[in-house]
Amino acid sequence: MMLIKLKGKYLMIAQVYVDDIVFYSTAESLKNEFVKFMEAEFEMSMIGQLNYFLGLHVKQLANGVFLSQKKYAQNMVEKFGLRDSKRVRTPLGQQDKLSKMMMERHVGVCARFQSTPKESHLKAAKRILRYVKGTAELGLWYLNRSGLDLIGFTYSDWADCCDDRKSTTSGCFYIGDNIVNWCSKKQNSISLSTAEAEYIAAGSCCAQLLWIRQMLHDYGIGQDSLTLFCDNTSAINISKNPFNMEEQSTSTYDTILFETWWKIECVI
Repeated sequence: MMLIKLKGKYLMIAQVYVDDIVFYSTAESLKNEFVKFMEAEFEMSMIGQLNYFLGLHVKQLANGVFLSQKKYAQNMVEKFGLRDSKRVRTPLGQQDKLSKMMMERHVGVCARFQSTPKESHLKAAKRILRYVKGTAELGLWYLNRSGLDLIGFTYSDWADCCDDRKSTTSGCFYIGDNIVNWCSKKQNSISLSTAEAEYIAAGSCCAQLLWIRQMLHDYGIGQDSLTLFCDNTSAINISKNPFNMEEQSTSTYDTILFETWWKIECVI
């Protein structure tokens, strides 16, 4: 559960997870008021600056915050008996046909076969863990001084699934220079062309950007412009022309999304 309090130009955010509370405020007075109220209502102890939460290691520095899952990754590798295994530079080998893209994508593809796994799927899962072992030190760096422009990147791998020839939607989203969200998901329908697959992917990423925009609005941060980068000219033209949308075998949901998108003067 997340609680938000706005007082003038100051912001207070509290995140509650079971019996743990993480909070932050742009004003010292709001923070002290919250602490005083919670200590009066509940028996609680202040641990201090956030260092570790829900598997995330948080390192706070003067110019930014570094997030990593080093401890979680090492525990997972040891749990499956791969502590002494050899590290690999890629999640999957070139001969593997399960996937061709990002780490999240590899895990998602392997998860599709968890009900009836084969030896090849177990081999792929172990290779992913060996890759995790070699990259446990990596993480995400968030700059303190960054813009607030909301930007997204969309991509679709057309008919990449060997079993049903469905395409996969991929995307990542930034606030200024900081990445805040990413996704990789198999599309629900079979696309007959690259343009259709890219259009569906752009629609899904458009929905994500609109959701992030609303979330920022809840924090009292207005967002006048959104930008979505798509590398398919046909998909961009279809999204701009409602008549073309009706002729394509795409969902009404995607059409409504793009109508909303262009009404708020966003850019693709």
